[in-house]
Amino acid sequence: MINFENIKTIFFDYDGTLHDSMKIYGPAFKKAYAYLVENKFAEPRQWKDEEISYWLGYNSQEMWENFMPNLPKAIQDKGRQIVGDEMKSLIEQGKAVLYEGAVETLDYLRNKGYNLVFISNCRIYYRDSHAKLFNLHNYFQDMICSEEYDFIPKYEILAKVKDKYSEEMVIVGDRKHDIEAGKKNHIYTIGCDYGFAQPGELEEVDVVIHNISELKEYF
Repeated sequence: MINFENIKTIFFDYDGTLHDSMKIYGPAFKKAYAYLVENKFAEPRQWKDEEISYWLGYNSQEMWENFMPNLPKAIQDKGRQIVGDEMKSLIEQGKAVLYEGAVETLDYLRNKGYNLVFISNCRIYYRDSHAKLFNLHNYFQDMICSEEYDFIPKYEILAKVKDKYSEEMVIVGDRKHDIEAGKKNHIYTIGCDYGFAQPGELEEVDVVIHNISELKEYF
């Protein structure tokens, strides 16, 4: 078992780590795809949840550039807007859901004196709406999102901000972007296999957890 006793700062990915994103991302994705079909930019098809969840963890620019790279930029932007607006609407309707034990685990870690930092490939409205819905500012010292950094890769964002925080550090996440951020910044990594990781993405993590409450066993 990795010894985390000297850890002072814990960076948290959000979607697939604390937040069960498919509850709002799945319907938003399908709505955007329906727009593409209606306007003859895509063929009708049925999407499985595991196909949609592949895109969770990507920032919105990366997602559309990889999902349908041949779409005109204006149509990609329209797709981004539809996904964003629908997710915002669903959040405001209270449809967003955190994983069981997420709030309790954050509260436990905060009360033990750890610096908790939210770092997500998300947009500002997304971070702020979730912060309001779940009172996330009660737990996180800072809440960092990729839109504030022009959607550069997460490992680059972490490199820019990590000197603000006390060492040693660890990052908790479910996707390759989180693990890459940890490895390239020489900090510990904890992989969440209950999230949306694709095969092989968690092979190099220091520790794998099967639910968010397991963090209490390490800290």
